[in-house]
Amino acid sequence: MAEFKQNYFQRKNKDRGPRSNNRILSPEVQVISSDGENLGILNTNDAINKAKNEGLDLIEIAPNANPPVCKIMDMGKFKYDAQKKANLAKKKQKIISLKEIKMRPVTETHDYEFKVKNAKKFIAKGDKVKFTIRFKGRELQHSHLGNELMSKIKEDMKDIGKVESHPKFDGKQMIMVIQPL
Repeated sequence: MAEFKQNYFQRKNKDRGPRSNNRILSPEVQVISSDGENLGILNTNDAINKAKNEGLDLIEIAPNANPPVCKIMDMGKFKYDAQKKANLAKKKQKIISLKEIKMRPVTETHDYEFKVKNAKKFIAKGDKVKFTIRFKGRELQHSHLGNELMSKIKEDMKDIGKVESHPKFDGKQMIMVIQPL
C-alpha cells in the first residue's frame, strides 16, 4: 500500500520539445547531417553514434514521417531557434480589442461629437468600437430616437469604419459594432 501511494503521488515528467538521442523510438531514421547533407536511412544507434562523434545531438525533426527524419545538431541551439521563431510570430500578431462607447438617446451634440471623436481614434488604432445606447424609463417608448442616433453615428463613421453588426435591441439598450475599414 505504501508503494502504491508513492507512485500515485509522484510527479509525471512532461515531454518538452522534440525527442533526441536515446529517446527516439524508431529503429531506423532518415538522417540529415549538421551541414544539411542527406545521409539516408540509418539504424538509430548508428545515427546516435555519428552525432556523438561530432559532439552534437540527434534530434527528431519530423516524427510522423516514415521513417522519422532526424538531424544532427546542437539541442541548445535548436531550442533557442525555436524560441526565437515563436517570439517573432507572437510579436507579429495583431490583437484587436473592442472599445465600448455608451450614450443615451438624449445625448447633447457636444457630448456626441466628443464621443465620436474618441471612437475615430480607437478605429484609427485598429480597434473595434461598440456603441451602446441605454434607454431608461419612458425613453423605451421613443426607440426611434435611438435609431436616429445610430444612423447619425453610421454616417459620421463611414469614412474610417464599416458596420460589423447593425443596430439591434438587447434588453433596454441598443447596440452596434463598427470595425476599421
